[in-house]
Amino acid sequence: MDRLMDKNMDKHIVLAIDLGASGGRAIVGSFDGEKITLQEVHRFSNDPVLCNGTLYWDVLRLFYEIKQGILKVRELGVTSIGVDTWGVDFGLLDKQGRLMENPIHYRDSRTLKMAEEAMKKIPQKELYDITGNQLMEINTLFQLLSLRTYRPEFLEQADTLLLMPDLFHYFLTGRKSTEYSIASTTQLMDAKDRAWSKTIFNKLNIPKGLMTPIHKSGTLLGPLSQELCEELKVKNIDVISVASHDTQSAMAAVPSTQEAFIFISCGTWSLVGTEENGPIINESSSCYNLTNEGGYDNKTSFLKNIIGLWLIQESRRHWQKEGMDLSFARLEELAKAEKPFMSFIDPDAPEFVAPGNLPNRIQEYCRKTNQYIPQSIGEIVRCIYESLVIKYRLAILEIEKCTGRKYADIHIIGGGAKSALLCQMTADACKRQVVAGPVEATVYGNVAVQLITLGAIENMTQAREIIKKAEDITSYFPEEQNNWDLAMKHYKRVHPEADRSS
Repeated sequence: MDRLMDKNMDKHIVLAIDLGASGGRAIVGSFDGEKITLQEVHRFSNDPVLCNGTLYWDVLRLFYEIKQGILKVRELGVTSIGVDTWGVDFGLLDKQGRLMENPIHYRDSRTLKMAEEAMKKIPQKELYDITGNQLMEINTLFQLLSLRTYRPEFLEQADTLLLMPDLFHYFLTGRKSTEYSIASTTQLMDAKDRAWSKTIFNKLNIPKGLMTPIHKSGTLLGPLSQELCEELKVKNIDVISVASHDTQSAMAAVPSTQEAFIFISCGTWSLVGTEENGPIINESSSCYNLTNEGGYDNKTSFLKNIIGLWLIQESRRHWQKEGMDLSFARLEELAKAEKPFMSFIDPDAPEFVAPGNLPNRIQEYCRKTNQYIPQSIGEIVRCIYESLVIKYRLAILEIEKCTGRKYADIHIIGGGAKSALLCQMTADACKRQVVAGPVEATVYGNVAVQLITLGAIENMTQAREIIKKAEDITSYFPEEQNNWDLAMKHYKRVHPEADRSS
């Protein structure tokens, strides 16, 4: 950090707080007019806490860690701070602005069958026509419906709902607000009007007064609260509401110079999509359950949510509990050594959502679907990778049918860009070039939006050019295409519903 301090006089310096599924980071982004440089200054775990049958965010500990990150950079001349994390989850404040309880994690079981209940009050087609959102039971809408159904008195006591990045921004500034990209994940926003849907709130009897107005990504919220400045002994640090949905921060960092491209933001979740000027809501997109999410500069990400490296991460956690501390690189080596295309799972099957013994559930899934049952660690990891890649191929076919475009390249960003095996499989299965990187796409996007808001970078086009120069980008080209065509046929025999994408 001393080296950065010695050279920071002519730089714009911002702090990105990125909260992922297993950990959080405070990362300094410095810009010298030509290059963005990232430096991690604080890392901490992000562990949901199961208590009396409910899975919670450990939100106050996370805010403590955010403050530790600010303390570690207070001598650097940081200009601004922005927080990003995943969508759908939220905290509720009472009339005094106090957090009523720890926010509940989307992997909690409270939303089971809530989508079914919602459809009794608003038809699925009408819901999709309004929101353009992929129907997923984890969405904010169904979390609120669970509260309305089972804890109505608690919901009635609430005064304000803040989605998770907005909640942390509130802790930092005292300002209650809702950022566009995170609002678009809720299944409560009218995708065309970019405002909360009165129809949805009314039909499901959810109080619309809980919501704050939606503002655009890159809004300057104001300075750190006086209380925090005194506690941390800092001053003159602004808080910027970046594209605070982590997918949209990552989207902002896709190093493409083309107007039309496919991206795969590959982390705990895999988000497969493209960037559009507005939502695509039609019969085909509804049939394919594709989603429209808001991005920076009022762009729309038209995409499919697929469970991603969660399957690898959670399997690895299980093997660690059994005494096998295998690195991700070693898991990839073991997978590469195994015979291909032996068995396939649907990564989005409900049995793979909850934490726990995923390897056992994968074996049981293959048993129930009359497939070869993977035995070794390498076979299980290979099954996961190949199944994910088939899902990528299907999602891209669906997107191309809806947009009427053929995309030449696939940009893999996020942690999955580090996996040469996954990137090469994707190139082979999808029959096109894969451009891998940046790995730190979410942080780059967070930093870039702050720099644009501060006037240090002109626009997102310039930001993407700068990011492309700052990072090592690797290209993968198709090799074994015909084998993947056979694998697709195998997958469809096991999962006949996949035929609709072809």
